[in-house]
Order: sequence, then structure tokens, then C-alpha cells
Amino acid sequence: GLRFAFPSTMRFLTIYLVGYFVLLIGAGWALWESGILGEIPGVWIAIGAIIAIGLGIMLAVASSRPAITTRS
Repeated sequence: GLRFAFPSTMRFLTIYLVGYFVLLIGAGWALWESGILGEIPGVWIAIGAIIAIGLGIMLAVASSRPAITTRS
């Protein structure tokens, strides 16, 4: 059968993003259970979530950038 192979950087990027989202969900759950999220307006929670997701994507892309080598 046909198998689609992803480059190692793509696999790393996927694993990094999954781990980052698990971290965000865990942190959000902890804040919810402690009652801190109940005191913060929903707009600020949404803004913080968008910033955290954007930061995670930027970090994942920056850390999975292939090395550029030059031949002399």
C-alpha cells in the first residue's frame, strides 16, 4: 500500500504543537479549578488564549526550522 512519509521536522512540529496545547489545556483547567478564571472577564481570557496559541505556533516553527548549510 501507499504510505505517506512526513519529514522529521514536520513530525517534530506536530508533536511540539500537541504538547503545547496539552500544556495550555492543563494550565487552563488548573486556573478554572482554583477559581481564578471565574474572576477574569471572558474577553481577556480569549485574548490570552489567542496570544498563547500564537506564541506556541511561533516557537514551534522557529524550533523546527531546518539548518541551512553552505558548500564551499
